[in-house]
Amino acid sequence: MKIRVLGCSGGIGDGRHTTSFLVDDDILIDCGTGVSTLTHAELCRVEHVFVTHAHLDHILCLPLLLDSTAGERTEPVTIHALPAVLDVLRKDIFNWRIWPDFAVLPSEVAPFMRYAALELHAPVQLGARVIEAIPANHVVPAVGYALCSPQGALLFSGDSCGHAGFWQYANAVQGQLQLMVECSFEDALREIALASKHYCAATLAADLGHLTRDAQVWVTHLKPGGEAPIMAELLAHGASGLKALQQGQILEV
Repeated sequence: MKIRVLGCSGGIGDGRHTTSFLVDDDILIDCGTGVSTLTHAELCRVEHVFVTHAHLDHILCLPLLLDSTAGERTEPVTIHALPAVLDVLRKDIFNWRIWPDFAVLPSEVAPFMRYAALELHAPVQLGARVIEAIPANHVVPAVGYALCSPQGALLFSGDSCGHAGFWQYANAVQGQLQLMVECSFEDALREIALASKHYCAATLAADLGHLTRDAQVWVTHLKPGGEAPIMAELLAHGASGLKALQQGQILEV
């Protein structure tokens, strides 16, 4: 699998975009503002969207993606998420007040999108590709994702302040391992990080101590203006070898 980073910032401005990753050319992991960087032709090739949770920075472009490409589709886009997340999308987004209900347009028999409920650790196989929902710990129902191949795995934490199951899964992966782990705040904002269930530099550095094997760790979801200070604080806490994920970067697994 080839993973293209469309957006990996904790905010917008000065070219930053929020979380979205394009897997090959037909799968999105989250649907933040990074999706707006795709061409219309690229948008039309998306067939599956895996959503970590329902916060706006991770779903903001989903209604527009569907609206912009609906007329050129012969099959619905499949939205994969926890049942609680799908419930939010139904009630709070695709409810005719915020946006039309594309699960029944143009008809219930042939809609523009369909919902597919996920369970933790129940792999979804799409051709030769395997994507699995893994534990996260956020203020709303949320997951991370494991993108698995015979060579190893890439694990995305989603928004999370840490979950023992995430690190246990990482330690058990066979083959090469890459981690994309969020770290939203500098240590001076630790109380905000704890209240909103995000990592700050100190808490991520501590949790990296649970990792008992070699892995390339990419840091994502850095808040605008905090990118350099957060990375410096991680290094000061002894978390060496980390790299900040970059928009436009391409990873492979």
